[in-house]
Formats: sequence, structure tokens, C-alpha cells
Amino acid sequence: MHATRDPHAGGAVAPAQASQPVVRRTFVARAKGFVRHRTRLALDRIDLALLSMAARSQFMAKAYYFFASSAFAREQQAVVAGRLHHARRQASAGVAAVVMRRNIHRIEKGLCMVPQREVFALDYIDETLRAFGNLLTAGQLADQPLLRYAHDVLTRYFGVTVWPANARQPREFARLSTQMPADAPLPVRTLAVPAPYEQLPASDVGYAQFLALVQRRASVRSFESRPVARHLIDQAVAAAAQAPSACNRHSLRYVAAADGPIKEQLARLPMGTAGYADDIPVLLAVVGDLSAYPHERDRHLIYVDASLANMQFMLALETMGLASCAINWPEMEQRDARIAELLGLAVFERVVMLIAVGYPRASGLVPHSEKKSVHEMLSWK
Repeated sequence: MHATRDPHAGGAVAPAQASQPVVRRTFVARAKGFVRHRTRLALDRIDLALLSMAARSQFMAKAYYFFASSAFAREQQAVVAGRLHHARRQASAGVAAVVMRRNIHRIEKGLCMVPQREVFALDYIDETLRAFGNLLTAGQLADQPLLRYAHDVLTRYFGVTVWPANARQPREFARLSTQMPADAPLPVRTLAVPAPYEQLPASDVGYAQFLALVQRRASVRSFESRPVARHLIDQAVAAAAQAPSACNRHSLRYVAAADGPIKEQLARLPMGTAGYADDIPVLLAVVGDLSAYPHERDRHLIYVDASLANMQFMLALETMGLASCAINWPEMEQRDARIAELLGLAVFERVVMLIAVGYPRASGLVPHSEKKSVHEMLSWK
């Protein structure tokens, strides 16, 4: 017989009676899970039907994302905010530096052309000179190596191009040149104007050595507890800064966290850090700046620039005995809002990805991750 209890008597609760609430809770939980699962399946079927219609034309695709999905809403706001910031802050040191980097790079390409034209860059030389003047008036806020680089290239440009005697641009540059700070340091890379390829720094790294380095680099998720010196991160970022960038704008920055609650919270925001979030010695967020671009057509360049720089960053870490793990950042509204608040990002700044850094644990396992073959990745036309 099942144990029972007289309601008027004392003593322990009968096992049959005690188990009834547990059974009810289990049943309710399973029922809710079943309903959620069926609801999700139904919504997926509806979404698939909508996608089949949305894929038919650009108009239908716009309608889908207007009525049925807000997945791109934050990205759209960031692009608009970036364009607005770029347009309204032309006189600021930040926007002026971006304009200078882009336009001076374009002028350098013109100087490298063979044969060289008598005059070029007419459609953006006025913008370049305005940006140069804005940087000069920014005083201590200005990037002095950038000023020296821009001044050297513009000096070469006006020295080799042919202008009418009454042209305003050469005179304007001569006037601005008198405002150059006397103590402006030279850039680290002393070739401040186009130079022959043979003058680039020599390298004794062969293909076999390079292949060994890239094969050594792996996504490590098991780190030693010892701290990572900040100057090592600085050196890796210096290597990342040498990566190609669309028109030399370098529209990204790294935000690093090594200790304290910010790193702990940051490590839990991505969806791919389960199981090792507490063991990451240094975590970096790679942030793209959409205010570097005045047009929507360039909105993806933050991902291009970041990808190029990040690979050099991670390879540099390997040469110093450090390991890394590239962490995907999901495009999800709640997570985007949380990381923007945590890192104090502007509306036009977007997190591209995160990178975990530390000394690898020798006994830690690393996934094999079979790569694609050359045949799968390369085709010739």
C-alpha cells in the first residue's frame, strides 16, 4: 500500500503525496517545451515561405526586412550615424585624419603611375588641402606622423604636377606648409613618399618557414593562468597596423581587457566561449568605425580591414610564444546593445569579432579542423 497520512495526525508527509507536485512540475515543463518546439517549427515554416518570396526581387527583400525582420536595424542605424558623423565633423581631427589617409594614399597611387600625368587628383585636391589645414589647426590632438607623411607627399605632388600660374591650390599648400610644427617627428617607416620596391625592408622568411608559422597557429581554448605582458600585445598590434587597409583608412581599433569585471562580462557575451570564458587571460574586441566612410557602399570595409589586420595580429602572437582564438561575434540586438554599453562604443562603431590571447597550456587539446584543399579553394578562368 502507498503511504498516506491522516490530515489530523502529525508525522512526516507521505511519499505519494510529496511526489505529486514534482510530477506536476515535470509534466508542465515538458508541455511548455513541446509547445515552444512546435511553435518554433511553425514560425520556421512561415519564415521559409516569406524568404522564398523575398528572394524574388530587391523590393520584396526590402519588404521582408521592413515588416518581418529587424535583424539589420542596428547595422542600418550605425551606417546612417557614421555618414552623419563624417559629414558634420569634417573639421575634427578624427574625420580630417581619415580624409587625409585616404586622399594622400590616392595621390601616392597617382605618383606611382607610369607614365605619370602632368596633373591629377583635381576632383579631391581641395578636400585634401582642407583636411590638411584642419589637422594643422587641431594642435596637439593631431597625428604628427600623419602630418609629416601628408606634407611630404603633397610636396612631391606639387613639385611634379603642372599648374597654371594663377592656380590657387599650389599657393594654398605653400601657405599651409608654413604652419607645419617644427618638432613634427618622422613616421616610423621613413619612406614618406613613393619609393622603389627594392628599397623595402629585406626579409629572410621563406615559404617553408611561413607555412610552418601558419600551421602552428591554431584556435587555442586552454590557457595557462600566467598574465600576458602588455608590451607583447602592443607589439602584435604594431604588426597588425602594417596590414593592407582600404585606401589606408585603418577604420578599426582594439579594445583590450585583462583583469576585472569588464573582462569577465565581455567573455560571456559571445556565443562561442562556453567552457573556457573564465580561463582567458586577455580578451580583445575588434571595433570597426563606420564614420570613416561617407557612403553606404563602403559599409563592409570595416570587416575587410579588420580581417586583414587580425590575421597579422594573431600570427605575430605566435612568434612571441602566445596563442589566440578568433571568436565570432553574432549579429543579435541584445548582445550588440550590451557590448556597446560595456565598451562605451559610439552608435557608428561595430564589433567585428573578439580575440582571446594567452600562453597555451601544453597539455591542452586543439581541434584538428580539417582545412579545404587548394583544389577546393582555387579556380582559374
